Amino acid sequence: MIRVILFFMLYFSLGSMANAGLTDFKVIEKANKAYEAKKYGQSALLLEGIKKSNDTSELHYNLGNTYYKKGYYEKAIEEYKTSKGVDEASRQYNLGNSYFKNGDLDKSIESFKKSLALKDDSETRHNLEVAKKEKKKKKKKQKQKKDQDKNKKDNKDQKKKDQKKKDDKKQKDQKNKDKKDNQKKKDKNKQDKDKQKDKKKKDQQKKDGDKKKKENDKKEGDKKKSDSQKEKKPKDKKGDKASDAPKGQKKMSKEEKLKQQELRRLLKKMKQKGTPTMMYRMGNDNKSKRSGGANPW
Repeated sequence: MIRVILFFMLYFSLGSMANAGLTDFKVIEKANKAYEAKKYGQSALLLEGIKKSNDTSELHYNLGNTYYKKGYYEKAIEEYKTSKGVDEASRQYNLGNSYFKNGDLDKSIESFKKSLALKDDSETRHNLEVAKKEKKKKKKKQKQKKDQDKNKKDNKDQKKKDQKKKDDKKQKDQKNKDKKDNQKKKDKNKQDKDKQKDKKKKDQQKKDGDKKKKENDKKEGDKKKSDSQKEKKPKDKKGDKASDAPKGQKKMSKEEKLKQQELRRLLKKMKQKGTPTMMYRMGNDNKSKRSGGANPW
């Protein structure tokens, strides 16, 4: 811990006393009493009041002490800097304390070294060692903070990388899923098309089958009808030569029928009388063969 030894300088040179006057001396005495009573703010206020009329190194040094006690280390440093002319070892010692309290360890160490160069003092040596140790601690803390900040940054970067990796995987999985879904959709559409095609084919086959069946049924029906008509058709009389006529032969006219009937009647009479006959068959283009040049009768 820093050891502080602060004291008021109440001794002025003859020139200072001449310039200060009795009033300023009384003010300084009141400021000293306030300082001793630990009323540092009141002490500083009194000294600031006579600063213009009594601008001396001792006054600035005493103001530095009051500001130091008050905790205003920057103001204390400024007052100590302008108090050149007082005991330099004490001034540098107090500057070292003020710099230490203000967190400027390098300047604190420098001031303690300057004080020791002027006067070897155990308190100053103690404070110098404390300042050096504090500097090491500060460096260590700074290094730790730097490492922590680096670790935080590394962790943050790693988290970003992990998150990016996670997002990339998620995106990749989503793409694969979409790809699979699209393939399933394509396969389903193909299956549906094939089913429709098969159904259409079956429907056409059924339609063709029904059509063929209708045609066969019609043919069968026509055949049955034709057979039925043939059965109903009257048979030709026995010995009727017309039955030997070709199927496609046209029907005979009434006159031809009469002639045929007359011919049959005539033939019948001739048979009864025993008259030989040689006649050609009606409706046959080929003539009946006759025996060697014999006459028909």
